[in-house]
Amino acid sequence: MKEILLSAEGLCAGYGREVLHDVSIGFAGGEIVSIVGPNGSGKSTLLKALIGIVPKSGGDILIGGMPIEKLSAAAVARGAAYLPQSKKIPELSVMTMVLHGRFAHLSYPRRYRKEDIAAAERALDITGLNELAGESMTKLSGGTQQRVFLAMALAQDSPVILMDEPTSFMDISHQLRLMDLCRTLADSGRAVVTVLHDLPMALKYSDRIAVLSDGRLCAMDTPEEVFLSRILDEVFGVRLHRTSTETGTLYYW
Repeated sequence: MKEILLSAEGLCAGYGREVLHDVSIGFAGGEIVSIVGPNGSGKSTLLKALIGIVPKSGGDILIGGMPIEKLSAAAVARGAAYLPQSKKIPELSVMTMVLHGRFAHLSYPRRYRKEDIAAAERALDITGLNELAGESMTKLSGGTQQRVFLAMALAQDSPVILMDEPTSFMDISHQLRLMDLCRTLADSGRAVVTVLHDLPMALKYSDRIAVLSDGRLCAMDTPEEVFLSRILDEVFGVRLHRTSTETGTLYYW
């Protein structure tokens, strides 16, 4: 039985109005979970609610087995790293940006230690950004900027990584590389949670798929079971197909 690192039970949340309705969900170490659903279904709201950015109006959230209400902001960040969909691009070097991921581990005044520098360097290495450490964020392409923000999340060294549309601004080769990286992170024991619009990619790379519609969790199961249930056809209004290839199952519509 895999350890549940982040969970919600009966979660209701939203900005002024309730967007999520009675959502119960859990994420275990060693797996990739992709959250899919139509626009406005509550995917991004769910990620934000799980770490307290969006206030909950009902239900419980546990991070590392502890109720979120009993955790400081720094403790929440140590338990789960969050990579938002849209981000401001500051005029900072890549290395400085990645080091921001260490804030949750520092006491006041914030002074980086050897272990913080080492964590940032590991994150740069994992994401293939070593040679760009001294470059300004503003001079990078959108896809490379996205990789820097991912490195910042990795430097946070949290057991859970929540990513909202992490493949945005990336060409297909970088998208595939990112998903391979997600696999590596999950295999190291982390829980990797992604919001994805690309259904074939979500089905190919995920251990489980969570399907949201109108703020409710309609299904959460393996890609095989989700595909066979036809819930994606119902929710998205498409007919999803699959075929076997030399590199595995290919999903399409």
